[in-house]
Amino acid sequence: MSSLELLLEEAVLHLHINHKDLQPEKRRIIENLRSKEDVLTGKHVLVVDDDVRNLFALTTAFERYNVNTITAESGQEAINILGENKNIDMVLMDIMMPEMDGYETTQKIRREHKNSHLPIIAVTAKAMKGDREKCIEAGASDYITKPVKIDQLLSLMRVWLYK
Repeated sequence: MSSLELLLEEAVLHLHINHKDLQPEKRRIIENLRSKEDVLTGKHVLVVDDDVRNLFALTTAFERYNVNTITAESGQEAINILGENKNIDMVLMDIMMPEMDGYETTQKIRREHKNSHLPIIAVTAKAMKGDREKCIEAGASDYITKPVKIDQLLSLMRVWLYK
């Protein structure tokens, strides 16, 4: 995978460009990056969300890409899973959860597990000014808003898993 291909993928992601609108050779690069042989295949992703509908939707979407999904319905459950399972490659963290929200859960993961390399992508429905910065300050690697566009999420995940 070349740096230019990854740069194209990142630009498409951050500029919210539909890759199908690109020139054919650029579209092929993106599609090859997103193919079954990509970095997502076989990865273990912990999805933390108190809404089972979101867990089901992401689990179903990830199956097509051979991503192994582990789910947690609370921050404490996520922390317990991370303590027991050292094979987690990435965490998708809902921010708005009862009891322990995504900010606190992310901070605990960074502090208690001393895990600074695990990519944690914050997912929030209430996108307000300053939310991204607050998520990053809490220890998130990146940030995406709901409703989640699955292509955008997959691109973001690939960027973090290539690093």
